[in-house]
Amino acid sequence: MKDSFDDPPPVPPSERASLPDGLRFAFGTLTVLPARITRWDRPAARTGMACAPVAGLAVGLLAAVPGVLLLLLGGGPLLAAAVTVAVPAALTRGLHLDGLADTADGLGSAKPADAALRIMKQSDIGPFGVIALLIVLLVQTAALADVYADSWVRGALATVAAAVAGRLAMTLASREGVPAARPEGLGAAVAGVVPSRAAVAVTALVTAAAALAALPLGLPTALQYAASVLAALAAAEMLLRRCVRRFGGVTGDVFGALCEVAGTTALVLLALG
Repeated sequence: MKDSFDDPPPVPPSERASLPDGLRFAFGTLTVLPARITRWDRPAARTGMACAPVAGLAVGLLAAVPGVLLLLLGGGPLLAAAVTVAVPAALTRGLHLDGLADTADGLGSAKPADAALRIMKQSDIGPFGVIALLIVLLVQTAALADVYADSWVRGALATVAAAVAGRLAMTLASREGVPAARPEGLGAAVAGVVPSRAAVAVTALVTAAAALAALPLGLPTALQYAASVLAALAAAEMLLRRCVRRFGGVTGDVFGALCEVAGTTALVLLALG
């Protein structure tokens, strides 16, 4: 395994993917928004997974719109939160939630890695998956309702921050040194494609952007948003390490679980303010 502190090998120009190719890869694999994937190779995956937070930004903005409108039309914070939480599920065809459920079933099965991976590929959802879905959706809705109760501005900003943090967790999970659990699937396509330095740079950029976006609400709030991004990544990193030890690497389901866990963690931290 390559040491994470080593410089990544230079990529020949012919193996580089353009930013538009990467954005199409990110939007085409992580959302249902119209994006025709022009390249399906490692260079495109490298650029695409580095751009995953951009896809999260789009999802977060689209999710915040109906919640804010409901509040402005006289709806309550709970209704606004429930609708806001539903939008990302629709914009991803529920794939990230499905990944969360499958990962929970695999981790809870107490079976060897091969058997756990087979469980995760099955179309049905077991008891661990059901419990994980209920808890995550309930916590997301409750936390967002608390933030919406403060103001629609804070609710919208928290929605966007959580969506971006969730996709940033995917970027970090695609970094060098993280293996794939299977030789096929999305996990194999994106595992280890993002250079460590690029992953750190994207993390710093997203954290700074979250703080800057919240700065008009005051310096304490800006620091809270930066902390929520870092806490989200810490929670996702713990899950990632557990999955790598348990399954031998990452799968597409694991990426979905990381996204949901990171986004939920960010919302909880933002609700505490």
